[in-house]
Amino acid sequence: AGLEIIQIGETLADPENPAALPVIRVEEPTVRMAFGVNTSPFAGKEGRWGTSRRIRERLFDELKRNVALRVKETASADTFIVSGRGELHLAILIETMRREGYEFQVSRPEVIMRTGPDGVEEEPFEEVFIETSPESVGAVIDMLGKRRAEMTNMVESSANSVHVTFVVPTRGMLGFRYQFLTATRGLGVMNTLFHGYAPMSGEIAARSRGSLIAWEPGQATTFGLKNAEERGRLFIGPGTEVYAGMVVGEHQRPGDLEVNICKAKHLTNMRNSIRDIEVRLTPPVQMSLDECIEYLGDDELLEVTPESLRI
Repeated sequence: AGLEIIQIGETLADPENPAALPVIRVEEPTVRMAFGVNTSPFAGKEGRWGTSRRIRERLFDELKRNVALRVKETASADTFIVSGRGELHLAILIETMRREGYEFQVSRPEVIMRTGPDGVEEEPFEEVFIETSPESVGAVIDMLGKRRAEMTNMVESSANSVHVTFVVPTRGMLGFRYQFLTATRGLGVMNTLFHGYAPMSGEIAARSRGSLIAWEPGQATTFGLKNAEERGRLFIGPGTEVYAGMVVGEHQRPGDLEVNICKAKHLTNMRNSIRDIEVRLTPPVQMSLDECIEYLGDDELLEVTPESLRI
């Protein structure tokens, strides 16, 4: 209301008798991502705003309303470290900026560690409350068990649903929401609360497969995609514009593989050109923003524009 330096939770009081209400303690961020200027060959084609000045203004403007968010400038003027209360918190900010016309790139989310009082590295843990059907509760417990979760309570209600409580490392919750909705066929309900910091809980299995990467810029062809399809699942269809280094699919084995998806079939006679019509491709996987963030590897970036999501 016109007072620039006042933060949420502070008290406006009489100077002669300043009696303040207790300050609201906002939970500290647990996950961070790097937001930067789009550096792909398609930069500036789809977004309305994409300069570092515009992105900086938008991020710092968000701090006025989003009290759990933190923005830190880096040594590079084009990159900002944005920290929030979980992967979903940051995904909502990315989607909001995208709809406003911003164009930028983000890195894979990473958990914010801290050093404990005795010098041991600690990580954040979440208390996870799940309500699901008796048929899918076994799959949910198995999925969280692989993510180092510890079950603390389980109650079966009269409404044919099961309430389960877990304590899970925040690392284990990265990318879990989409898998949870798939396993419960969209019927599961999940809520999380910050539980606290504790010593590291060990290794959590990461993505086991590599990516299919476009070898050269151009337009994807049916002939090129048919050859690439034998190596994994595709994220794009024929006619899509690609650039060298763009991820076009998931490799069926560990390690990245470069594929030439712009290769056209050399036609020698009429029969060959007609036969090309018979080629049938498996429909590509249409990835949402959440799935793209979950898929990202350590050496990959997500290009976000109002019209497209490219890895």
